[in-house]
Amino acid sequence: MNNLGEAIRETQSRVDFSGVVMVQDGHGDAATASYGYANRADQSKNNLGTRFGIASGCKLFTAIAICQLVEDGKLSFDTRLKDCLDIKFPSFSEEITVHHLLTHTSGVPDYFDEEIMEDFEELWIKRPMYHIRSLKDFLPMFQDEQMKFTPGESFHYNNAGYILLGLIAEHASSMQFTAYVEEYIFKKAGMMDSGYFSFDALPSSTALGYIDLPDGSWKTNIYSLPVKGGSDGGAYVTADDMSKLWRALLGQLLLKEDTLNILLTPHAQVNDTGYYGYGVWIKKQDDDIFKYHVMGYDPGVSFHSGYYPAAKTIATVCSNKSSGAYDILETIEETLQVKA
Repeated sequence: MNNLGEAIRETQSRVDFSGVVMVQDGHGDAATASYGYANRADQSKNNLGTRFGIASGCKLFTAIAICQLVEDGKLSFDTRLKDCLDIKFPSFSEEITVHHLLTHTSGVPDYFDEEIMEDFEELWIKRPMYHIRSLKDFLPMFQDEQMKFTPGESFHYNNAGYILLGLIAEHASSMQFTAYVEEYIFKKAGMMDSGYFSFDALPSSTALGYIDLPDGSWKTNIYSLPVKGGSDGGAYVTADDMSKLWRALLGQLLLKEDTLNILLTPHAQVNDTGYYGYGVWIKKQDDDIFKYHVMGYDPGVSFHSGYYPAAKTIATVCSNKSSGAYDILETIEETLQVKA
């Protein structure tokens, strides 16, 4: 990893990356870097202890929670949505299963449809984001809409499906979703600095998300996202905690081997080399697994984290800007010449 630091610095200066980078090899040796400000007004710098919002990067946590509840016999991957929740979905297919929701193949309507809306902030004009504090608060945004396609017919990335999974987890565990993840995933993995924090009650060492405007000014993302994250996105982690998550997951501290293999199976094909498991993206290279990875993008958030099986390497890039994480990850992959 000798040349990695210089390569990351070059990319950082080119894209003005703000955030933290951690690359850890199979021996536990880590290369780290941090850039930019967690709080621009106070000019407090990002560092390895900074917590970052990771948007959809935490769909993996939701999938792990569901898999744990399956192991506990509370539900199965074939359990139908209509048998999980006592909530009315007038136009939803009765054939939607937990498996369909986990793999984005359910066909349920999304609350943020990228074919209709380009700007995530448009969502909160009629329904202010400060009212969105629990999973059930999302339901009026999609529960009465029409299905997009027949369950199992195709892959269509879907946030609402993961809201439903969170509600299923709450019902099956009799716990609030965020409390369940913090207790049975974060605590078990040793992720002591991670959590689901409210915008109006952020703990110390948490980066504010920044949206850079065309005229050179900026604003925070406090009015661009729900006030508290949930099962489709919005947790906060440190880069080191994300490494702990991968190690705990792959080391079978969170799931048994059989269930872990199901989570990591390429269930749905997305493109020529891309697949989706349960809450995790899977990229193949010459029919071998190149990486298991998660990513998240929101206004003021860009995030990538992946495990490369052949090299036994974990790479995590957290940013408190809307872009930049992908550029850094690409640099890491090119510099280390990670291959399947």
